[in-house]
Amino acid sequence: MKNPAQKPDAARQPSRRIFLPAAAAFAVTSRRAFGSRRKSPNETLNIAGIGVGGMGAGYVRECASENIVALCDVDSEYAARTYSLYPNAKTYRDYRKMLDQRKDIDAVIIGTPDHSHAVIALAAMKMGKHVYCAKPLTRTIEEARTLARVAREEDLATQMSVQSSMSDKACSTVEWIQAGAVGPVREVHVWSDRPIWPQGAPRPKDTPAAPKSLDWNLWLGPAPERPYHPAYHPFSWRGWWDFGTGAMGDMGCHTLHVIVRALNLEHPVSVSATSAAVVRGLYAPTKGLRPKPASLPETAPHSAIITWNFPARGDAPPVRVTWYDGGLKPPRPLELEPERELDGDGILFVGDKGVLLSGFTGGPALLPESRNKEYQPPEPSLPRTIGHYQEWIEACKGGKPASCEFGFGGMLTEIGLLGNLAVRAGKLLTWDPVSRKTNDADANRYISEPARPGWELPA
Repeated sequence: MKNPAQKPDAARQPSRRIFLPAAAAFAVTSRRAFGSRRKSPNETLNIAGIGVGGMGAGYVRECASENIVALCDVDSEYAARTYSLYPNAKTYRDYRKMLDQRKDIDAVIIGTPDHSHAVIALAAMKMGKHVYCAKPLTRTIEEARTLARVAREEDLATQMSVQSSMSDKACSTVEWIQAGAVGPVREVHVWSDRPIWPQGAPRPKDTPAAPKSLDWNLWLGPAPERPYHPAYHPFSWRGWWDFGTGAMGDMGCHTLHVIVRALNLEHPVSVSATSAAVVRGLYAPTKGLRPKPASLPETAPHSAIITWNFPARGDAPPVRVTWYDGGLKPPRPLELEPERELDGDGILFVGDKGVLLSGFTGGPALLPESRNKEYQPPEPSLPRTIGHYQEWIEACKGGKPASCEFGFGGMLTEIGLLGNLAVRAGKLLTWDPVSRKTNDADANRYISEPARPGWELPA
């Protein structure tokens, strides 16, 4: 990886130039000079899928109008069903071998766990491949910055898997807020029903043998070496810091795009968090033991509240955005009718003139319902998506950038990962987006973490 100090345009410019401003992320005319790496609109893409046993299977399926020429997964049994659906695609276990052998690949879909997104995506982009990647874009902030920069420098079409980006519900929420439906917004509350996997647990002590179908070394990739255990693969890796990014990483990007676009947010100036690391059955309830988050350093907590502080933007006031997970929810708004409850996930925009309740990925309604019935919504002004996957396919063929390309997707990822830094630090963190540093040395260790030897990011 290049030294950021050698890239003054990327590392030392004001923060608004580091990522594409949120409100313009989809509507702008591309500045790319579309070149030989893009197919003509009528040509079919040759697509390869990497990590196709879980969510990646769905990503590939949604792009099956193109040629699926190669599939790769470190667990052949887990990926067997996907393999059976594309009998003409050659299968691989090691993505490096696939990329080296298949020079006909135009674009790559990545559905692996978070910890291997960056190393795979960067390898593909360095070879001129367009990339679709699962969210969050990366496991660390430095990786997110690197992927966004390389995608821009290499002039490649990218998309992060936020399927609701520029949906009608998301755009309507943005339009209502920007039309002043609740006046200037000073607070946002967003809550998620995640995690739906174990968190707040110690490392397993037993070391069962890995399934014969799984190459554990390849699954680990850049992560520190540890014995195989079903507590990690195939699903529960999300809660382990070495592999995943917890509830915030899993779901944050799916909702932050609505908030960031609606309020034209960029980088927060500070972030803080509180969390609980209690897991049922892990500690003897008769003794009333409650572990401190720091006592379980390997996993995300069972539940967390994260608060980001964003600065004023022109005439818009500063905004405080608060996230709740693990069953936690914000204080009940006074405007909500007594017979109604807040659903399992959602967003509350609190403005000077009222409160707007939205679904987790959009869909606005004013509170109370009587006010919502009286409100005349603004005329649609934002372009709606032509289809999340179709956006990326058309971008690969010379069309405009996809709505969650790596510049915007990287920004959403960074906001979420800053929240995780605060969870792990247990204290208020200030954030300098240019130097990429907080005010806490321990937290800074997680902004860029060393890879296992042999798995460093390609230079």
